[in-house]
Amino acid sequence: MITKHIIRIASILTAVMSFATFSWANITIEHVSGSTSISNSPQKVVVFDLASLDNMNHLGVNVVVGVPEGKKPVYLQHFDDTRYEKIGTFFEPNYEKIAAFRPDLIIISSRTQSKYKDLSKIAPTIDLTVGNENSLKDIERNITILGKIFNKEKEAEQEITKLNEKLAKVRKNTKGKGTGLILMTSGGKISALGPKSRFDILHSSFGIAPATDKLIVQKHGQLISPEFIFDTNPDWLLVIDRDAAIGREGQSAAQLLDNELIHRITAWKQNQIIYLDSWSWYRASGGLTGLYEATQQINEAFAKSK
Repeated sequence: MITKHIIRIASILTAVMSFATFSWANITIEHVSGSTSISNSPQKVVVFDLASLDNMNHLGVNVVVGVPEGKKPVYLQHFDDTRYEKIGTFFEPNYEKIAAFRPDLIIISSRTQSKYKDLSKIAPTIDLTVGNENSLKDIERNITILGKIFNKEKEAEQEITKLNEKLAKVRKNTKGKGTGLILMTSGGKISALGPKSRFDILHSSFGIAPATDKLIVQKHGQLISPEFIFDTNPDWLLVIDRDAAIGREGQSAAQLLDNELIHRITAWKQNQIIYLDSWSWYRASGGLTGLYEATQQINEAFAKSK
């Protein structure tokens, strides 16, 4: 009888030790800024990347303790709650605050990339920046990484499959439906962005043919005039209002585009101007919620086109 109890206790201890080893063993993550060893399934995470916040929500991960200050898309505004520590801005982390609650992991992207080394001194840090080219592959990589870290591999695979199915459906509708020009308005000015820009995914993965291949690739696009838009004469305009995304007052994108020359282009005449969600595309680019919303918006618009 005693022997049976000893065997049973030994079995339980073995199971507990196995679970502990599985839960807390270190894993190595390869990311944009290097290679980082972190504990499996971290419980206190600081996130400077809004796309990662969004994607963690989709995966059912609820271990965030710190987020950057500033406005967020509607679907992330619950992170403004006081239970989430505000740990500085995207560009200027508050190192003392972050160090004070000893996070298990820090997640950053392009806006905080220059602070990678400093943040890595506080806690394991990974950089989930999405590049201009191969954006979809980078987004898939980031979702896969989050799935691995938080033991949500199955959920990550499901989200990636779902995203690709939605994009495939969009491409069926955008194929042969004319050219598109991506515009971003800010401070009363208009910029155009094309292939290999920060919004390349609209061409490479949504299947919208570029209206021109002569744009200079710059962070905020190439400054253009209404004359340029008139000469290019795109069938579609895809518009992002940067001022709306950063909370700056000024002329809206719709007001800037209400111009006699632009009235004469095909996109205006055919009512084929799509105002994309500025928050999602400028502040949380690469997040699943924004991508899902965009696939629906663009799919519906192109489906109506003859």
